[in-house]
Amino acid sequence: MRAWRVHSLGDPVDVMTLDEVPEPEPGPGQVKVKVLAAALNFPDILMAQGTYQEKPPLPFTPGVELCGQLPDGSRILGSPAGGPGAFAEYAVVDEAFAWPVPDGMSDAQAASLYLTYQTGYVGLHRRAALQPGEWLLVHAGAGGVGTAAIQLGKAAGARVIATAGGARKTQVCTEMGADHVIDYSSEDFVARVKEITGGHGADVVYDPVGGDVFDGSTKCIAFEGRIVVVGFTSGRIPAAKANHLLVKNYSVLGLHWGLYRLKDPARIGQVHEELCLLFAEGKIDPLIGQTLPLDQAQTALVALGDRGTVGKVVLVP
Repeated sequence: MRAWRVHSLGDPVDVMTLDEVPEPEPGPGQVKVKVLAAALNFPDILMAQGTYQEKPPLPFTPGVELCGQLPDGSRILGSPAGGPGAFAEYAVVDEAFAWPVPDGMSDAQAASLYLTYQTGYVGLHRRAALQPGEWLLVHAGAGGVGTAAIQLGKAAGARVIATAGGARKTQVCTEMGADHVIDYSSEDFVARVKEITGGHGADVVYDPVGGDVFDGSTKCIAFEGRIVVVGFTSGRIPAAKANHLLVKNYSVLGLHWGLYRLKDPARIGQVHEELCLLFAEGKIDPLIGQTLPLDQAQTALVALGDRGTVGKVVLVP
């Protein structure tokens, strides 16, 4: 089969090659699937660079979420067993973490539901305990992580403010249901959040960006507000000031969703059921910004890294 493989650490365009390799063989409790679609995520870039918290041994096939076809023709979604491996024509998944695809959902959407929406649901509900009527600030709202958080926030009854850069991306945030959208390329989001909320600030901040965005969020967080740290696409890991947390009465919550597979695996199944229900009710609808053939993985990852994409980018073998 064809599979992308990372042979040394560096930028994906430099270290990934499309190889002919044997099809993977499932072990006990595993099943082989034909990959129908594989979604791109920022950790794909970080793993190739060797800067992600999970460091698979070289060489490895990247890709952490997929929609696959079982031998009986039915479709499942999930992650490859034991780490990445979705950017290939076939993959192996753990049977315990192979989730049925909701009726009416496309292959591309199914590949995009797992990591992104699970992270959003756990982050907003389990970690931040988001309540109806609260102000939710979603950074990088036009990307895969952001569009999911906007939809999940609206489904929870929150008032959603999204940030994005440029007219195209702010329009996407509006289309996803955000009540207010701030163009951070031309506006000071801290001042605008205070203005929009009447000085109250954001009750929950969903931050996949880090860096200056995190720093700014600490200046417009509400009393007893919660900042959910999802990632650092800015490239800078910020430092939370403990004295500021104390004086302003807010919390900073870390979210490494992958750890739930180890520490609280039952929750993943519970969240999948909730997400299927939300999809059936029309409250979430994964946005696919681009669908590309498998051989264009490098180009797609470059665009993702340069923040040139909206919604999810999906590879179709």
